[in-house]
Amino acid sequence: MELSCKSEYAILALLEMAAHYESGEPLQIRQIAAQQNIPDRYLEQLLATLRRGGIVKSQRGSKGGYLLTREPRKILLFEILECLEGLEARAGEENVNSKSIDSSVIEEIWQEASRAANSVLQKYTLQDLCEKRDSRRQLDIMYYI
Repeated sequence: MELSCKSEYAILALLEMAAHYESGEPLQIRQIAAQQNIPDRYLEQLLATLRRGGIVKSQRGSKGGYLLTREPRKILLFEILECLEGLEARAGEENVNSKSIDSSVIEEIWQEASRAANSVLQKYTLQDLCEKRDSRRQLDIMYYI
């Protein structure tokens, strides 16, 4: 399973929003894009998808922007990737009757690998990613002292 550029950019944007979650202040697209080096227009499309998926919400006005709909510890990585990539839909696609035995064997192994990957993604939250990032930043700072 490979992480698409779309998913990576979306998770980076969500990490930025998670870092500012406690303040309750919405982040504007240009702020997120500048901090995470994501093209503005592409980020706008990603945030629209995440909004439709119920992961972020938008706030209009001069102080408007995007916010997480829930605490970072309540947003699973699986949920994010499912919203963006449709993981669950792909895992269920199977037409056994029209496949050869060889194709069926390959499909079974691929399905097992997908279930294993999805299981890992269901264990991690946005908060877990934030904590890993923060601990690595601490190690990086200590390394340079």
